[in-house]
Amino acid sequence: MTVKLSILAICLGLLVAVVNLIALLAPEPVKAFARKFSRNTAIGYVLMIIGTIWFLYNVSIESLADFESMKKFLFGLFIAISIGTCIFVKDFLAVRGLAIIMLLLGKLMVDSARWVDTEWRLVMVIWAYVMIVGGMWLTVSPWRWRDFINYSTATPQRHRVFSAIRLAFGVLVAVLGFVVF
Repeated sequence: MTVKLSILAICLGLLVAVVNLIALLAPEPVKAFARKFSRNTAIGYVLMIIGTIWFLYNVSIESLADFESMKKFLFGLFIAISIGTCIFVKDFLAVRGLAIIMLLLGKLMVDSARWVDTEWRLVMVIWAYVMIVGGMWLTVSPWRWRDFINYSTATPQRHRVFSAIRLAFGVLVAVLGFVVF
């Protein structure tokens, strides 16, 4: 599955920009939500369901002849792993679900940027690889998300700086989507 890079850049850029604009305008509620996110099992269930469905979709459209006969078994296995994770690994479930989404989104971004003929596509590709590495890292050590949130929101100035940088990056990506891609 691929999406036009321009649409993907606009959507992701605006999402990042809006979230961080809200973080700048209403820092206290955003900080409170961010600090509770890691242990929020309800959000974790939603992210795990989205991640599982998205992953199963990717498997369903994959055409590897060697695995064609095993697809039904693999579907069952992946669903069982997702359900098992939701039941037995509730600690940091939201971060684990976020990590899955980051990995899948990174794949989508790289696939979408593959045939775009401009060097600006590297902004999306580098961002995708940062998300992929971050997703792998958070899968292995999800408590690092909590540590990062606590660090980035420790002081009001640090929170503003991180939010402003992410806001500027979101605007850059959205502008690239509108103008370049």
